[in-house]
Amino acid sequence: MIRIFYGNDRVKARDAAERILGKDYEVIEAENLTREDLDSLFLGTSLFGAERKILVKGLAENKDCWEKLGNYLETTHSIVLLETSFDKRTTLNKELAKSKLVELKEFKLPEIVDKYAAFKPFDMAWAGNSKMALKKCDELMATSDPYALIGAMGTQALKLLDGKNAKAVAATKILAETDIAMKSAEVDPWDLVKIALVKIATL
Repeated sequence: MIRIFYGNDRVKARDAAERILGKDYEVIEAENLTREDLDSLFLGTSLFGAERKILVKGLAENKDCWEKLGNYLETTHSIVLLETSFDKRTTLNKELAKSKLVELKEFKLPEIVDKYAAFKPFDMAWAGNSKMALKKCDELMATSDPYALIGAMGTQALKLLDGKNAKAVAATKILAETDIAMKSAEVDPWDLVKIALVKIATL
């Protein structure tokens, strides 16, 4: 399996790679690689053991090598490709994205979320309409950051606290627990946001 981590949040992408590779791994700058180097990179063994741990930076920018990536998906090494972007529209990348031998993950810097738009999924969930809450959430996925969204929803829940509203207390607790889970879990953060909305809708 090969993991492809991409996006403009290079720090989180690198941290995720290190959680997989550990601290002792090889770093390969792909700009100087040739097609002839790929066998050694993906299939070659090291002096210290059969399995290698490798971080490859910018392979997609080396078009000659990227075109051959599909030949090496069954590598037994632990390999993470660190890329600035991943165009899912190209034929090759569509095939890579569909492959069970590829883990594809995007790391994006937080975006400024429209707080009024962010309130809509929470308001729908608060009203008990989970279907509409999820629909509003889906509408925000293309333009918003899930971490910023959960924060905005938390702000909205806090406004409802008056010391007596048990539902508001429960909703705030759900959002706080979700915020913590998003920072530590490997689950897609958008999935966690949606789970929180459904929980709030059923309060």
